[in-house]
Order: sequence, then C-alpha cells, then structure tokens
Amino acid sequence: MSDAKRAVVLASGGMDSATAAAVARERGYELYMLHTSYGQRTEDTEYECATAQAEHFDAADFLHLTTDHLSKIGGSSLTDAEMDVEEADLESDEVPTSYVPFRNANLLAMATSYAEANDCDAVFMGAHSEDFSGYPDCRPEFFDAFQQVVDVGTKDDTRINVEAPFTEWSKTDIARKGTELDVPYELTWSCYRDDEPACGTCDACAFRLQAFQHIGVRDPIEYAERPDYTEG
Repeated sequence: MSDAKRAVVLASGGMDSATAAAVARERGYELYMLHTSYGQRTEDTEYECATAQAEHFDAADFLHLTTDHLSKIGGSSLTDAEMDVEEADLESDEVPTSYVPFRNANLLAMATSYAEANDCDAVFMGAHSEDFSGYPDCRPEFFDAFQQVVDVGTKDDTRINVEAPFTEWSKTDIARKGTELDVPYELTWSCYRDDEPACGTCDACAFRLQAFQHIGVRDPIEYAERPDYTEG
C-alpha cells in the first residue's frame, strides 16, 4: 500500500478539471479520476478527453460512471435536445439554460463514495468564480455546506476534504496556472453545443477563448469560429 496522499478528481474532460488535476498532483496527491456521462450533448468527446487526461496524469485509477437520471430529469439545454444552447452572454447574471439542476451535488456525492471506498483524502472539483455567477451549485457556500455533509455522512474515522481551489479565480487565472503547469489543453473539451470543432459562440467556448486571449496563448483545440472576447 502506498503512503501517498490520494485525491479523487472530478474529471469532466474540460480545462478547469484538467487544471484541478494538475494542481492536485502539484500538491502531492495520487490521482483517482472520476468521469460521469449523464446524457450531455458532447458526452462522447468529454469521455475521450477525460480518458486521455487520466493517461497523461498517470492516474492511479480512472472510473467512468454512466448515469441517465439527470437527462431524464431534464431542465437543461445540455441534456434536452428540444432546448437550444444559448449564444454567449458574458455579462449576464441570470442562471443560463445550460445549468443542470443540482448537478454538482450529484457528482460530489458519487466522488465522495469513490473517495471513501479508496481511502482518499480529498475530492477536487474545478468550479470557479465565473461559474458561480450563473450556477448556484458552484458558489463557495455550496462547497462549504457540502463539506459538512461529507463530515457527517462518512465513517467517523474518515476525513475527506472537499477542494474547489478555483472558487476565487477567473477563467483567465485558471488558464494562466494551467499553462505554467503544462496542462495538456489540447486534450480538453469545453463546448456545450458541438463535438469537434467547438462552436466558439456558446458560453463555455466564449469564457475559454477569452481566457486564452487574455494570456496571449492560442487555444489548441479547433473552433468553427474564434471571436475576439477580450475587453474593448
């Protein structure tokens, strides 16, 4: 048995979770990566990216869970083909149609089970400040509350820290940190709407492109369009 610290990383296949994996590894954790397909539009591409990331980071384990309850529940343009994915609006404070109701609680619950079963010390999630402006389950208060749930709902001798290291960071901060850590962003996917090429005009593409534009690095994935999202 290894004495190394262990962490479950919720690996969506996107750039935020890939950067969270790099940060966890930088902090000395052995990685157990968890990817969930729940009926999202680009689930095949996200799974391919998450698998490639697990190999890149030499993860101790990679668990892929296929669930369909979130898509059956509906209420999100990510899982409902009859709802359109909205065009990017980076100034909006409204909850976007891409919000999957209470998704992060579902994902963190699965990650906590996985962590407890494998004697892991932490669960990492890549949520950040620009997420919680629109998604209520990305707010720092949510992660604080979920930590209490984990503390109460696991064995008395279990201690699993819920780590969301980017809750005070912008997407630009994440891109800058990930570039410093040589995160393989070519193995990540963010587009809500399409498989390759990414659309370039949904919220996820816009925030991602803006982040890379702010740090002066070309985003390595392919886009149908690459609008300029920098200020001014």
